[in-house]
Amino acid sequence: MYALFFNRTLKNNELQQFMVPISFLILVIQFSCGLSTQQEITNYKQVKDIEPPTGFQRISADPNSFAAYLQQLPIKQGDGKVYLYDGQLKGNQSAQFAILDIDVGTRDLQQCADAAMRLRGEYLFHEKQYDDIHFNFLGDGLPRYFKAYANGDYSYQKFRKYMDYIFAYANTRSLHAEMIPVAVEDMQIGDVFIQTGNPYGHAVTVIDIAENLNSGERVFMLCQSYMPAQDIHILKNPNDRAKSPWYSASFLNILTTPEWDFGLTDLRRYR
Repeated sequence: MYALFFNRTLKNNELQQFMVPISFLILVIQFSCGLSTQQEITNYKQVKDIEPPTGFQRISADPNSFAAYLQQLPIKQGDGKVYLYDGQLKGNQSAQFAILDIDVGTRDLQQCADAAMRLRGEYLFHEKQYDDIHFNFLGDGLPRYFKAYANGDYSYQKFRKYMDYIFAYANTRSLHAEMIPVAVEDMQIGDVFIQTGNPYGHAVTVIDIAENLNSGERVFMLCQSYMPAQDIHILKNPNDRAKSPWYSASFLNILTTPEWDFGLTDLRRYR
């Protein structure tokens, strides 16, 4: 439509003179935006590189704890976009602040609760706490132990197959049932906001916490996968751009994340 308009109102040489600057301007804008995004991504190598809001200090975690493990998770370098298990782009690209450098697999398995279990399982495997790697199935509510599944093979490849096995038979309802409730004021890194629902619920993991040493206020970061299975990503705070990606632990009643709302009673912890 625009080409027809220009052809009717401008001579060919005038059209060329007009289009060159416009094309150049578009190129400059695209390059500038791409550069800005890439610079923002490469500034963060690990979760702990993401600065807390002004006046806040990241809490110190014991070196071999789940909290320290999550703080040291690597940030994926690249275009900053969330990809699905099949290599397609996620439809909503506005929720993520950064992407964790963790594979999503090639099947539609590692969704929301699965991502929470994956992080917990990865930590325990990293620490060689093989006896403690277990998650409940939805059907009978009983745990499936990695040690039994491994049958003496404690390779990472075997662990990864075990996690897919868990993902296929567990969900938010089974994970919710095996965790214990926690008050928001007692939140720890590694806790999970989780809701069951009909037909499905959602879960996001507390991946870091910082504290204001003067006021005592705490803020936290969240990460998630979603449906379909997709890259695990750190969430933006849609209601507070100044603090994003951090959320205030003093939220009232409703915790609003980009793709789900949680309540004060939805926080739970691994036993």
